[in-house]
Amino acid sequence: MPAPSVAQAGNDLPPLRQSLFPAPPVAQQIPVEHVRHGETWIDPYDWLRDRSYPKVDDPEVLDYLKAENAYTDTVLGEEEQGLRASLFSELKGRVKEDDTGVPYPKGGYIYQSRYSAGQDHPIYVRRAKGEPEGHEKTILDVNELAKGKAFYDVDSLEPSPDGRYLAYSFDDNGSENFTIVVKDLTSGAFVGEAIPGTSGSVVWAADNKTLFYVLKDESQRPKQVMRTSLGAKADAGTLVYEEQDPSWWVGIGESQSGRFIEIGSGTLVSSETLLIPSDNPTAKPKPVIPRRENHLYSVADQGDSLWILSNDKHLNFRLVKTPIHDWSEKAWTEVMAGSDRQYLTGLLALKDWLVVFGRQDGTQQVWALDNKGGSHTIAFPDAAFAVSGMNNEEYETGTLRVRYHSLVTPPTVFDYDLTARTLTTRKVQEIPSGYDPALYTSERLMAPARDGTPIPVSIVYRKDVKKDGKAPMHLYGYGSYSIAMEPGFSTNRIGLLDRGFVYAIAHIRGGEEMGRPWHDAGRLTNKPNTFNDFLDVAQFLVAQGYTSPGQISIEGGSAGGTLMGAVLNMASDGMFAGAVAHVPFVDVLNTLFDDTLPLTTGDYPEWGNPNIKEIYDVMKTYSPYDNVTKRPYPPMLITAGLNDYRVTYWEPAKWAAKLRVYKTDDNILLLKTEMSAGHGGSTGRFDKLKEVALSQAFILRAHGMTK
Repeated sequence: MPAPSVAQAGNDLPPLRQSLFPAPPVAQQIPVEHVRHGETWIDPYDWLRDRSYPKVDDPEVLDYLKAENAYTDTVLGEEEQGLRASLFSELKGRVKEDDTGVPYPKGGYIYQSRYSAGQDHPIYVRRAKGEPEGHEKTILDVNELAKGKAFYDVDSLEPSPDGRYLAYSFDDNGSENFTIVVKDLTSGAFVGEAIPGTSGSVVWAADNKTLFYVLKDESQRPKQVMRTSLGAKADAGTLVYEEQDPSWWVGIGESQSGRFIEIGSGTLVSSETLLIPSDNPTAKPKPVIPRRENHLYSVADQGDSLWILSNDKHLNFRLVKTPIHDWSEKAWTEVMAGSDRQYLTGLLALKDWLVVFGRQDGTQQVWALDNKGGSHTIAFPDAAFAVSGMNNEEYETGTLRVRYHSLVTPPTVFDYDLTARTLTTRKVQEIPSGYDPALYTSERLMAPARDGTPIPVSIVYRKDVKKDGKAPMHLYGYGSYSIAMEPGFSTNRIGLLDRGFVYAIAHIRGGEEMGRPWHDAGRLTNKPNTFNDFLDVAQFLVAQGYTSPGQISIEGGSAGGTLMGAVLNMASDGMFAGAVAHVPFVDVLNTLFDDTLPLTTGDYPEWGNPNIKEIYDVMKTYSPYDNVTKRPYPPMLITAGLNDYRVTYWEPAKWAAKLRVYKTDDNILLLKTEMSAGHGGSTGRFDKLKEVALSQAFILRAHGMTK
């Protein structure tokens, strides 16, 4: 379809000007004083934090949030009406409603996920190996479990080694407090008591009756690894390991071979792995490498060897091999050296192959090492892409399954024959409303930051879009926690592209796109680089003719919401057409001075501890809530989740309230709080699309488009 211009879009909806709508809610101000490093800070909206949190039942708080939600509906229309409804219909038309995942083997069975038309959640089925397709039996129907609930999320789904039992964890309010239950798949009955208050992970020992799980402490931090027996009472678990350091978190897993229960503990910059033989589940956990400051590592067992990725010699990690009976560093043999160009991120150990995931010059790579000392790089179709392993549940196999996509290539499931070096397509995501990749093009550019550092930028747009500076642009960024924003595909993006948008991802410092040093260059006292990079990318794209000032909308979530808040305080007036900040971490100083909150101490390696004056001095220059000033801001949509423990609901609420008082423009400011969800929003596939429709309705309106 031709890309409509702003002029073609129609004018049946008013511009996003506050004066054209009823008056927005205004939060009362009750000043609270904080003194930090001898400086006094006044917080007029501290009252929005319900003192009974995590329960939120303060009528004044709830009334304010509901009033903001109603105002959002007034401005953007009700969910079932107008632009939001038409966008939801458009987005839904790109979803294959009656869909199935690619079957995969595990133990004695072949497993598969399925969606039925009209249903929000998956159904999990399986058949015994050797049985033909069509003999699958349902082992879990999440739609049935979610009936009558506004939120329902299944995390772990773990069959016992013999396949008789299914352990799974669920969260029914978005708080990420998961309850573990065990189902007997022969009778359909539940076994033992449900275990509440867990992180969600569950691992079986080899005996089919011992389970491991992780309990959270009173601050929502996963701290205790527990062991229990099938059929036991909820409080009958035995403590296996407890993490004492408040800044360290703990998790569990199972090695690919099934020989070990893995306990992983760590922060963003240090880690420790402990192993328990799966056939001896009561054994004491043994650390592979005792923890030490600024040492990250991960392990994978294979035959008589243990593989280790370690950043002891290089920030980008090296690969070493050591005997399974001797993990000491004197026994290590280096197989892949650390490199400035090569960043090693993960391992998958099969019986005769070691698969190494990583990046080469910023682009994802997958290397395969055989048991004879040979190696090769797996070749993929596109120059820039996103790839990850999926459903690799078998150890004795020569096939690697991956999920692959690019900015113009829909998600594709490949099976890779490690010996023949061939890719077999198992599934390409179907887009019922149609999609022709030949209409679109993507590019990878390097934008110069103000300090001269080249910043990678991924862009995608229709081939008929001219680079004359007139195209609207949507610019996305994150830049924290060593998380890379991959140049991947999204069906939700097609509508923007077909309306003439250029879509861009700024791979700013603080992520890991260019290796581990890229993260270090955007954390602690270097954090301002993250925000400067984003603004410099926007200026570069204007200079290159992709768009113009005032034609750029921006978006980020969580730590990407910190990015949105910081750049909106820093940007020149008129640079941005609008901004979307999802569950934004914006009350940086107040949150990081409060070590009773779940993430605070664990966040110190990323943002720093503001009790340290040097960190505080930098943090106070960018904390979005604290740097709101009397100046113009573009139209803004801010989202929150009432049960979000990662970024508590009051952060976006306080930010919105303060912006309403300080901003000097007539632009719309909206706050939308999901009253029964957490950090990730809704879990149902169609409920998620309603949230996307809300954001896109705002984005189009911010650009002056009405359809």
